[in-house]
Amino acid sequence: MTFQPIKFYQTGSFAVGNRLLSESLRTVQSDIARSDSLTLGHRACQGCGEALGARYALDAAMHATGNKVIATNATGCLEVFTTPYPETSWQIPWLHSVFGNTAAVATGMAAALRAKGREDIRVIAQAGDGGTEDIGFGCLSGMFERNDDVLFICYDNQAYMNTGVQRSGATPPAARTATTEAVGAATGNAFGQGKDLPRIAMAHEIPYVATATVSELHDLEAKVEKAMSMRGARYLHILVPCPLGWGSEPSATIRIARMAKETGLFPVFEAENGEVTGVSKIRRKLPVESYLSEQGRYSHLFKPTENREILDKIQAIADKNIRRYGLWDEEPVSQLSENGENQNRSMEQ
Repeated sequence: MTFQPIKFYQTGSFAVGNRLLSESLRTVQSDIARSDSLTLGHRACQGCGEALGARYALDAAMHATGNKVIATNATGCLEVFTTPYPETSWQIPWLHSVFGNTAAVATGMAAALRAKGREDIRVIAQAGDGGTEDIGFGCLSGMFERNDDVLFICYDNQAYMNTGVQRSGATPPAARTATTEAVGAATGNAFGQGKDLPRIAMAHEIPYVATATVSELHDLEAKVEKAMSMRGARYLHILVPCPLGWGSEPSATIRIARMAKETGLFPVFEAENGEVTGVSKIRRKLPVESYLSEQGRYSHLFKPTENREILDKIQAIADKNIRRYGLWDEEPVSQLSENGENQNRSMEQ
């Protein structure tokens, strides 16, 4: 992967206290000089994964470019809760595009900067999964084909949350939304529909494609910084749980994002020029029901009785991802300490 794994100092913990790390290994968010690109005062819901993802990503981009970033934002949750007229929570140059043309607007911004001889200023486009996978899909594909110098970030909460939790092209099978209700024989969203946008981006063979979650901050920041070190079209797909739409506890956002990766339902990887170059291995493999059972949008799979047939079909999807990307090693994975030494830590330690 892009970043060097670090030693976990506490057995059973997924967190590493920044005070134990050298400054070079600390996150951008631990730096008092961080840009706070998305600052306080926004109207996001408690536990909003998108607010976290945007803060992490934009601060990392600002850090990587010496604070020379312009962002354009599609209509959606992120735009609505950060800019209630006449206020804004953005502390960077920021432009609101319409729902479907964010990639095209970003292309124009990059072209204008190039014409002015300001290629030191970088452009980021942001959208939710609806503005990326559905409404904005054509403009995004065009941006990829032209290899425009833009980093496009999709904050994937797996439905149209801002307008009432309707199904999108990223809504997973069996998930209940306002337009895929679990009524009668229906079990939520149909299997075999939607799009795997990271793989579609890879098919365009653009310079860089990566996935990330808000549960792995070092990984997310490293991928943003790597993307900003490159030129051409780049795509970052971040899983951002939505407590409101997913029916989960606000305090569980980070844990649920981690479980999506640990089950294999959300593979975390990066690719260059159409080829996978690194994956974030599953640390502790989990069955899919441990992830699904914490979300109200899947409650119909467990009540009044467990729907084992549907759960097995979802498990098969996770298993396919694990095989496709090589996400799971049967043997314990060695962790690297700050000085690069192998640290094989057993469960008994």
